Amino acid sequence: MSRFYAQAPMRSTDHYQGSSSSVFIGSYGYPKVSGGPLMINDADSPPDWIARGLGIEDIVGIRARTIRGTAGPGRLTDNLQEIALSSRPLDVEVRFTKPVDFDLRFDGTIAPIGLTGAIRKMDVLDNARVDRAVDRAASDTDLSATDAFEILHASGTDVYQIIQLLTAGLLGRKRRVVPTRWAITAVDDSVSTRLKKKIARYQPLSGIEVFSASLYGNHIVCLLMPGDWRFEMIEIWGTRSLWGDAGETIMQDGEGLTKSGYSPLAGAYYSARLAVAEYLERERRSARVLVLRNITGEYWAPLGTWVVREATRNAVRGRKIGCVTLPEGVDTASRLLGLSHWLPYSRLIPEIMTQKTLFDF
Repeated sequence: MSRFYAQAPMRSTDHYQGSSSSVFIGSYGYPKVSGGPLMINDADSPPDWIARGLGIEDIVGIRARTIRGTAGPGRLTDNLQEIALSSRPLDVEVRFTKPVDFDLRFDGTIAPIGLTGAIRKMDVLDNARVDRAVDRAASDTDLSATDAFEILHASGTDVYQIIQLLTAGLLGRKRRVVPTRWAITAVDDSVSTRLKKKIARYQPLSGIEVFSASLYGNHIVCLLMPGDWRFEMIEIWGTRSLWGDAGETIMQDGEGLTKSGYSPLAGAYYSARLAVAEYLERERRSARVLVLRNITGEYWAPLGTWVVREATRNAVRGRKIGCVTLPEGVDTASRLLGLSHWLPYSRLIPEIMTQKTLFDF
């Protein structure tokens, strides 16, 4: 997907003293990448933004005021790791080589950041408060990164902090900083892949379930059908949406028990898959899953794949609609989504409709 850029002049500063709750590592020039703290005296937490009822303009406003500090490879490793380990924001003092620049950029994976400044000197002013599970995972250098993801997620550590730990080079046997955009998809993919292996051992759902939710112009419908694990996602970008200006765009991807290659739906695919896998793990059931995402013109600024993750989580936490037959489930999904012409793009639905099981003989 293409990127969107917005630039505007503003009065800036060469000094910051305040909160830093997260870190950011760029991907340009990997493995020699620059990185630093994200600094703002406000929350840097998507679940918190949603709980506060913030709109897109509110979140863009917060992120436009967020300063991304940058420094060369290895310069700030200890400071960044302390921030990533902490369960609460840490106070920092940072001096920049020159006043920070405003350069607000949007894309489909990471949340936008408005201000950037090269760091001359940085001090962390208080001590990290580290959860026990995080401390154990970060201290165990014999633990693989994927095992650490699974243990942390099972302990209740949400993916947002796991991403931070991976980004700061705190997980795995061969530790190195990881670009933030790569870490987001790596954690979503790895955690949901491990959950899939557990789900494969569970009994199928007893019936067809349909869920739906909307978040920032992203309408999510989940159609869950009894059976072994299958997953399909279909995205519909409307004609007045960000990537549908020239006409509606519909994309599809899916998998069986294994997934080959990177999804053409990019990080959104893995974020949605994680949310549904979390639900099935809680229910101790397996299913064949179709996630429909309809993106409307209300989604005027891309905020990152966290929107898909949280919208899908909201859906499966919400009201469940039971359906007796698959055609009824498809009709219900179409009604909740507000359109039905997604069906010819599905490979999963025709497969299920034509597939015989042992119960048919």
